[in-house]
Formats: sequence, C-alpha cells, structure tokens
Amino acid sequence: MTSTSKPYPAQWELVADLRVFRTTTQEWEKLIVWRADMRKRGWKLLRVASEGTEMVAVFGRNKAGSAP
Repeated sequence: MTSTSKPYPAQWELVADLRVFRTTTQEWEKLIVWRADMRKRGWKLLRVASEGTEMVAVFGRNKAGSAP
C-alpha cells in the first residue's frame, strides 16, 4: 500500500468521519473492550483487512448534519 492510498473508498469521506486503526492480529484480538467502547461512542466497524502482518480496521460514524 502506498502512502496515498486509503483502505476505504474515497466517497466514504463525504458522509462519514473515518478513523483507520492498524495493529497486529494478536493485538486486535486483545482489543475487544476497546472495540465495544468505540461502538458505544457511535463508531461502526466498516472494514477489517489484513496487509501483510498488519490488521487494518476502518471505523466510521455519520458526519454532523448528515442524514442517518
């Protein structure tokens, strides 16, 4: 993956605030409480993919003023 590519389609940025989280597979499994807290705060897990030894997770939530 190059530094200019993103792990999500560009149009997602038009309707959602996005956060990309990168970690190892082992650490991702340990973050179950943190992931649950993200959901409580209104973030949805939109995509999880592996890139080599890394897990890449994309969280998103509607932008303020966007339709649900």
